[in-house]
Amino acid sequence: MTSEASWVPAEVDISTPSAARLYDYYLGGAYNFETDRELAKKIFDVFPEMPYLAQVNRAFLRRATKFCAEQGITQFVDIGCGLPTTGAVHEIAQAVNPDSRVLYVDNEPVAVAHSELILEDNDRAAVIQADLRDPDSIFGHPHATRLLDRDQPLAVLVVAVVHFVPDSDDPAGLLARYRDAMTPGSYLAFSHVSGDTLPNVAKAAELYRNSQNPAYLRTRDEVAAMLTGFELVDPGLVFVPQWRPADPRDAEDAERCSFYGAVGRVTG
Repeated sequence: MTSEASWVPAEVDISTPSAARLYDYYLGGAYNFETDRELAKKIFDVFPEMPYLAQVNRAFLRRATKFCAEQGITQFVDIGCGLPTTGAVHEIAQAVNPDSRVLYVDNEPVAVAHSELILEDNDRAAVIQADLRDPDSIFGHPHATRLLDRDQPLAVLVVAVVHFVPDSDDPAGLLARYRDAMTPGSYLAFSHVSGDTLPNVAKAAELYRNSQNPAYLRTRDEVAAMLTGFELVDPGLVFVPQWRPADPRDAEDAERCSFYGAVGRVTG
C-alpha cells in the first residue's frame, strides 16, 4: 500500500507506525505502510505470538457482537474499530437483524477513510474520527444522533484499545463514564492485553513506544477493576479464546493469548 493511494487523507502521518495499521498487518491486511511493517517485524522477533493474539481477539469481537445481537441489541458502537476486515461488526449484527445500526469510531485517519469507502452504500452504518477518551464527542456526533436511540439499550465495543490509554487518563473512570451513558440493558464488550502469562509481551509493548500509540500492560486484577459496575455474563473475565468459543478446542492453551476479555451488562 503506497502513500499515493487516492483514499489516503493528505494529513496522514506515514512516517510513524500506528496501532490500527499494525493490527491490520497482523491480520494480513493491505492498509499499512512500510514503517508499520518494519516495526511489526521487530515486534515479531521478540514476540512471534502477536498475529495469533490479533486473530483470537478479532474472533472474540465477532462472538461478542453476535451474542449482543442475539440478546436483542440492534445498535452498536465499535470504538477503536481499526480497519474493518471480513466479519466486521455491521456484517455480523445485520446478519442477525438487518435493521441493526453500527457506529464505528477511530482516531486513525486511514481507518476512517477506508471505512467510509466500504460503508458508503450502507445507510445503517457510519464511521467517525474521534477519540475514545471523549465520549461526549462520540455520542454528540451527527452520525451518532442519526443512528442511535439513546433511550434504548446498545452495545459498546471497546476491544483491544484501552491498553493504549495511560493511567494518567484514568481508564477505569473512562469506562465508568461510558457505563453511566448507557441505558440499562446495554452491554459492554471489552478486551485488554496483559503480561500475566507471556513475559515477552512486555518487549513488544516496549517497541510500541516507537509508534503513535504506546501500549500499557495491566494485570488481570487491574483489568477486572476497570469493569466495576458491569454485571459480567458467563464466563466472566477470561482469556478471549475461553469466552464462549465456537468450538471447545479453540480454548485449548488459551494462556498463549494474553488478552483478557469480558462482556458486561448495564443493570441500572
